[in-house]
Amino acid sequence: MKIAIVGTGYVGLVTGTCFAEIGLDVTCVDVDEKKIESLKKGVMPIYERGLEEMVARNSTAGRLNFTTSLESCLDDAEIIFSAVGTPPDEDGSADLKYVLQVARTIGRNMKDYKLVVTKSTVPVGTARKVRHAIQEELDKRGVKMEFDVASNPEFLKEGKAISDFMSPDRVVVGVESERAKEMMTKLYKPFLLNNFRVIFMDIPSAEMTKYAANSMLATRISFMNDIANLCSLVGADVNMVRNGIGSDTRIGRKFLYAGIGYGGSCFPKDVKALVKTASQNGYRMQVLEAVEEVNEAQKSILFDKLSAFYKGDLNGKTIALWGLAFKPETDDMREAPALNIIDKLLKANCKVRAYDPQAMNECKRRIGDSIYYAVDMYDAALDADALLMITEWKEFRLPSWAVIKKTMNNPVVIDGRNIYDVDDMKESGFTYTCIGR
Repeated sequence: MKIAIVGTGYVGLVTGTCFAEIGLDVTCVDVDEKKIESLKKGVMPIYERGLEEMVARNSTAGRLNFTTSLESCLDDAEIIFSAVGTPPDEDGSADLKYVLQVARTIGRNMKDYKLVVTKSTVPVGTARKVRHAIQEELDKRGVKMEFDVASNPEFLKEGKAISDFMSPDRVVVGVESERAKEMMTKLYKPFLLNNFRVIFMDIPSAEMTKYAANSMLATRISFMNDIANLCSLVGADVNMVRNGIGSDTRIGRKFLYAGIGYGGSCFPKDVKALVKTASQNGYRMQVLEAVEEVNEAQKSILFDKLSAFYKGDLNGKTIALWGLAFKPETDDMREAPALNIIDKLLKANCKVRAYDPQAMNECKRRIGDSIYYAVDMYDAALDADALLMITEWKEFRLPSWAVIKKTMNNPVVIDGRNIYDVDDMKESGFTYTCIGR
């Protein structure tokens, strides 16, 4: 089976590479000529553990190819996945212009039956618009031709995207014809060896499932951050609370960690888009509006704690940041809390020294040289008046606190991820503050 993947971002590149890994003939398409040339040379546009090696292996085997022309591979491809970006508009709604551009290109150039699958996260009703765009182009050509559309939302976690794809806990597929269902069943058949389920449903339900899943996870995060903030006021320990409620099988333990808010490419965008979709249909998502409000406030909590410690006088202070990416094992800084914190620190006339194992170049691309990019975590802490723990990379878990205490101007640690022990930090001579404890 030959397939085409349009879009070589996180979703498209991982999807195409993993399909090639199981033996399919895959062509990845992107209009960015520089990105495609880099991919042909084995240079990755993103950091994802294991991806570079997998791309190289399948490219060498001839199963994975890259091009800027969808037209050039359209004749051979039986299934075309649309994995292009859906950036949020100013009102929070998803921008579908790239999705519809792909659909129109297919409609203008297809010569036989195609199954067009939306992989991007898109609002309910997008498949209908895709179908209309393709049909409109066929009508302009005066051509009568069968085609199907389907929805196959992704549930990949950045940092674990390959393992999530190769060993998924579920695959959701929305179809509207038996032919499309048979093709998607054949496509995912190799994964059935892992005893996972393909869940077939109607297309609107598949489109909604993605948004509902991310919104539920975002809700759990904001709920626990709200609880953590209250714990700080009443003298409770949010870690103990989490263990207590997580032991309830109806609740479970995942996504109940207090911190500095969610970021990344999915949760912020998808919550906004679902709220907007509801508004467009005359309904108000009150819970999700609160989730978003709590999350935005939580991104400032480390700065607020730092400002409170220095009684509002941060002028000229040197602040160390450990972590820049929105989560470990990625270089992604979309909606990262670090960006909010850096902005507030610079406006307070602080000097910022930051270190992240993977996101330094991405941070520099976004904000330039307005901060100092350290060579390692110890360099970041040099002469610092406070250290803020932003992203819980593994290498930050057991640093030499004795060395750090000697090099810091003031041994103050404000932990946004609750990864250190309160008593251990006090014994090491640090003033230590965390979230909800």
